[in-house]
Amino acid sequence: MFVSGAQILATIYSFVFLPSRLKRDDILTTEDRIMSLEKLLLRPEDDMDFLPIIPLNESDQDDTNGIEVPAEIAILPLRNTVLFPGVVLPITVGRDKSIKAVNDSYKGDKLIGVVAQKDSNVEDPGIKDLEQIGTIAKIVKQIKMPDGGTTIIIQGKSRFGIDAVIEDEPYFRAKIHRLDDEESPKDADFEAYVANIKDLATEIIQLSPNIPTEASIILKNIENPSFLIHFVSSNLNTDIKEKQRLLELNNIRERADLLMQLLQKELQFAELKNKVTTKTRTEIDKQQREYFLQQQLKSIKEELGGDSNVQEVKEMQKKAEAKKWPAAAKELFKKGIEKLERMHPSTPDYSVVYNHLDLMLDLPWEEYTEDHYDLKKAKKTLDIDHYGMQKIKERILEYLAVLKLKGDMKSPILCFVGPPGIGKTSLGRSIANAIGRKYIRQSFGGLHDESEIRGHRKTYIGAMPGRILQSLRKVKSSNPVMILDEIDKIGNDFRGDPSSALLEVLDPEQNHTFYDNYLETEYDLSKVLFIATANNLQNIQPALRDRLEIIELSGYAVEEKIEIAKRHLVPKEKELHGLKSSNFRISDKVLEKMIQDYTRESGVRELDRQLASVMRYQAKQLALKGKLKSSVTAEDIEKILGKPRYSNEIYKTANMPGVAVGLAWTYVGGDILFIETSLSEGKGELKLTGNLGNVMKESATTALTYLQSNANKYALDQKLFEKKNIHIHVPEGAVPKDGPSAGITMMTAIASALTGKKVKPFLAMTGESTLRGQVLPVGGIKEKVLAAKRAGLKEIILCWQNEKDVQEIESEFIKGIKFHYVKTMNQVLELALVG
Repeated sequence: MFVSGAQILATIYSFVFLPSRLKRDDILTTEDRIMSLEKLLLRPEDDMDFLPIIPLNESDQDDTNGIEVPAEIAILPLRNTVLFPGVVLPITVGRDKSIKAVNDSYKGDKLIGVVAQKDSNVEDPGIKDLEQIGTIAKIVKQIKMPDGGTTIIIQGKSRFGIDAVIEDEPYFRAKIHRLDDEESPKDADFEAYVANIKDLATEIIQLSPNIPTEASIILKNIENPSFLIHFVSSNLNTDIKEKQRLLELNNIRERADLLMQLLQKELQFAELKNKVTTKTRTEIDKQQREYFLQQQLKSIKEELGGDSNVQEVKEMQKKAEAKKWPAAAKELFKKGIEKLERMHPSTPDYSVVYNHLDLMLDLPWEEYTEDHYDLKKAKKTLDIDHYGMQKIKERILEYLAVLKLKGDMKSPILCFVGPPGIGKTSLGRSIANAIGRKYIRQSFGGLHDESEIRGHRKTYIGAMPGRILQSLRKVKSSNPVMILDEIDKIGNDFRGDPSSALLEVLDPEQNHTFYDNYLETEYDLSKVLFIATANNLQNIQPALRDRLEIIELSGYAVEEKIEIAKRHLVPKEKELHGLKSSNFRISDKVLEKMIQDYTRESGVRELDRQLASVMRYQAKQLALKGKLKSSVTAEDIEKILGKPRYSNEIYKTANMPGVAVGLAWTYVGGDILFIETSLSEGKGELKLTGNLGNVMKESATTALTYLQSNANKYALDQKLFEKKNIHIHVPEGAVPKDGPSAGITMMTAIASALTGKKVKPFLAMTGESTLRGQVLPVGGIKEKVLAAKRAGLKEIILCWQNEKDVQEIESEFIKGIKFHYVKTMNQVLELALVG
């Protein structure tokens, strides 16, 4: 239960002023008044959070000069208040030191020295944390609280100064000297000070809704000037340091002057607060607290001189006049700027409207760079930047020729598909350089939010335009070359499907009216030259794939990698490692060793990393010895990179019955695949391991069924199929494998195991098999053949229909490989099995 402010003040009023109206023998003592006040404020059944600062009758002020001040006294530090002479203050004591000091003082003369802490955040104050001037207080009452704490009621008696702290355990004790207050001046000037203090305090009470008006009655009836200053100072809503300054001043006129300054500041704040509250009261909505605070802020800013947005609006209008944009965009900007003019900068929607208009001004509406369709120069640029890729370069030049003649971009969007590290992204940069356009690269790998393409609606917090418009805003051109990198790795979830959003971007019939949710109007993307890149065509959404013209880029042969290393990689790594002026060379044979013994890839990224290792070693040698050898040898490579990581000897050691070598296509290029078959006693069961997909499992079943049905043809005992379990395993079990191209390899491995004949060494094969024993064509031939060449294989069995794919590979890249083109499984087994 709480006691109201009116009750407290009425009770105080009766204690302070009623005694003057009683007969002399009925006058209450201070002790009696405190006991009565305790009954009101600290009744056991009351759970009180609020204890007021209580002024006593100024007649008690006269008694303070008569107290005997001891030479030494216990010190009680107060954390967040200052005690003034004549003021009664209830305090809850919590610290162990303070409780001990209070208990000892209460048992003695009940006097204790009260000082303020310099920093209220200090939990355990030391000597340096205490103010040097405080107030001697009398402990009028000590009350043990139900929770085990101690509450005391103290009355300020006289100011004192600390001469020296003589003890700090178990509590502070100090030598002190009394500071007597001066007599109050009797001149008219000081009386005016006192009257002004009363008036200012009364005005603050009237302007503050939380202070009861009865408090002004107490003020009017205080006649002692010193007591009035102490009473007002105690209840002043100001910093503790300011209160301490008031306590420390000896001259009562100076104390009154400082108090009046603090009251003036408090009154100004109360008036301004009251003015703001009054001005905005009619606009308050209970459910729009934030709006109310914004209006208060607006009123305060107006009082401080205003915060106009006129200059910002003028600058925007000036930019808009020089802008060349469509009529719809112009109209949208006009409406937005009119709305901005009516808004105050402090309102929440102001920044939303401002940012939207700022985007409109920054976008390159109908701003284009001039194209240079010099096909000879374009061909030269492509040849300098990329070695080989003749077919791809021809297709790009054809594309540019059509653009030059037709003058618009309504032609299929190019999509470069191929393994990583072969230069798909850098081809796009070369095209931009060739025709003199700005270059933008957008990485879509892992993108799963449709808003990244189309933008967010601008009403959302943190909304922004989509990546397409952000990029155009950055390059200041509406016709750049934009690379949509890793388009096959776009994800989709509950936030939308970004690949579906790209349909509008990449459709020449639609992208001239591309709609961004943040911009809220159409933007013409028809002049942008979009080029997409991907590793795996199967992961691209069918509708999106339909809008792309697929250009497949295959991996590099060893000879191509050597040329790329000589022309691009070695010079680049030399420059990066500070060896540009060094004349050492790396021969073709050494480069070939690095490619074959230390890399297994379609592109050249791993080769680039190995060359970087060589350059770091060379840089270290140059720094240590001051000179380098003229060339890097094969022995140096082994010393720098360690023993070879890859070896072709595996194809010799693996030559045993039941093991065949297949060729596989992966999104990083071609690879070698071992098919291992083992026979064991059993009931003719077929077991498949190696993380195989459904199609690959079906290929194994087909191969076994074919051999079973043609057992007599290949001199196989039928009982073997009934008494032997056949286990087929494809190594690297952690890697998922699928597809029909291992069909003939599986059949060869099973036949080898059943007949006991070995498969010819350094022989690989790829093709799909049927139950009739026919061999069908498969894809990815170039990648597979180059993988076989990298692995050092010498013969490859292919379907006769794949011969045309082999003819597209440059003959110098497949030199040393013998190709066997077959139509039936009978031909495969005749070529593959020996002994």
